[in-house]
Amino acid sequence: MAETDATGNALGDAASSAGSVALEHREGTAVLRVSGALDLALAPKLRRLVERAARLEPAKLVIDLTGVTFLASAGMAELVRANRGYAVPAPLRVVASGRITLRPLELTRLTDELALYPSLSEALAT
Repeated sequence: MAETDATGNALGDAASSAGSVALEHREGTAVLRVSGALDLALAPKLRRLVERAARLEPAKLVIDLTGVTFLASAGMAELVRANRGYAVPAPLRVVASGRITLRPLELTRLTDELALYPSLSEALAT
C-alpha cells in the first residue's frame, strides 16, 4: 500500500527521461531524493514534490542531490525557492557531495545561502 501524507495524497515519485525525484517521509522530516540531471525538464517536478512535502508540515526538509548527474541553473533556482520558504516554511538542508553538485553551488555562491551537508545521515542527524 502506498504511503500517504496528512491530506491523504500519495507520496510519490516524479520522473522525466533524464532523472527522477522521490519523496519520503522520515520521522517528521520530508526527504526528496533527486537523481539524474536536475535541469529544466526535472526542476518543475522537484517544485511539485516540494509543494507536496509542504502539505506534510515537516519539521525540516532535506533535498538529497547525491544521485544528481548534472545541476543546471533551473535546478539551483528551485533549491533557492525551497530555501526561502515559498512553499515549505521548514528549514531546508541540501545533501551535496562531489564536484557535479558542489562546484555549481560554489560558483554561484549558493554555498553561502544553503545549508549543505556531505551525507543524508548528517542532514537527518542535526
